[in-house]
Amino acid sequence: MEVLSAPLRVRFDYTRSVGPIIGAFLTGLRERRILGARGSDGRILVPPPEYDPHTSAPLADLVEVAATGTVTSWTWVSEPLPGQPFDRPFAWALIQLDGADTALLHALDVTDPGQLSTGMRVSARWADERTGRVQDIACFEPGEHTSPADYSEQTPITILTTPVDLDYKHTASPQESVYLRGLAEGKLIGGRSEAGGRVYFPPRGANPTDGRPTDDLVELPDKGTVTTFCIVNVPFLGQRIKPPYVAAYVLLDGADIPVLHLILGCEADEVRMGMQVEAVWKPREEWGHTLANIDHFRPTGEPDAPYESYQHHL
Repeated sequence: MEVLSAPLRVRFDYTRSVGPIIGAFLTGLRERRILGARGSDGRILVPPPEYDPHTSAPLADLVEVAATGTVTSWTWVSEPLPGQPFDRPFAWALIQLDGADTALLHALDVTDPGQLSTGMRVSARWADERTGRVQDIACFEPGEHTSPADYSEQTPITILTTPVDLDYKHTASPQESVYLRGLAEGKLIGGRSEAGGRVYFPPRGANPTDGRPTDDLVELPDKGTVTTFCIVNVPFLGQRIKPPYVAAYVLLDGADIPVLHLILGCEADEVRMGMQVEAVWKPREEWGHTLANIDHFRPTGEPDAPYESYQHHL
């Protein structure tokens, strides 16, 4: 059987508050300064962690280190990938900065691996425009030189937004290919390793408890039971449904693993464990090889399932 494959690309902006330690580190980079944190054993850790690696206590003693250092290890990149610091060959290196006791991973701008050696001295090359990111150090380069600090921007860094862009090709397993083809036909296919065994939905290539192939494929109904759920009250970028709404695990009738999906067709505060629900499919012309063919689940109006029927599937 021919397995399915498709290119996939996941893109989003990940935004987080940085806290006092990472915020100070990023603010320092914008100023052409590199800060480390003193741990409980007296070592200077760069980049500075938020918590001590030995005691787990919050760290607070920040120490400025030099923008020059020594290469402790390196690897050559002969074919750079999109998004890497250079579009030509370069090196990744672990660099122990002067005054630090740990190594910082960064790009090293050399044109030939013959220029590399463990123990070589390097210096930071700062980006012309700095915004409070690790990329404010454009790269390191051979030799020793320093640049004066720049305190022109006084606002501390408190929020960091990192664009994530993951581009890859997914190749489905034989069992997953059957499942995906079934979805394109309006069927929900699960898998188990033997008759009478647990039914996994979506089907897995192997039973996680004993490793046997899950080649016994089972068509499941598009009805099931809400096992657990949460009410989404917080809006976020790209959200297609206005909060509040419910995301729930639905245990399809005949399955032993619940699947996460939306519950609509009732008020959010009416959803409960044990509620009987059914799938609402999108129009047939919108179907593809994806569980998104089901737009959401809605209550059937039937009596709630007894807790004993799903207590082992929470």
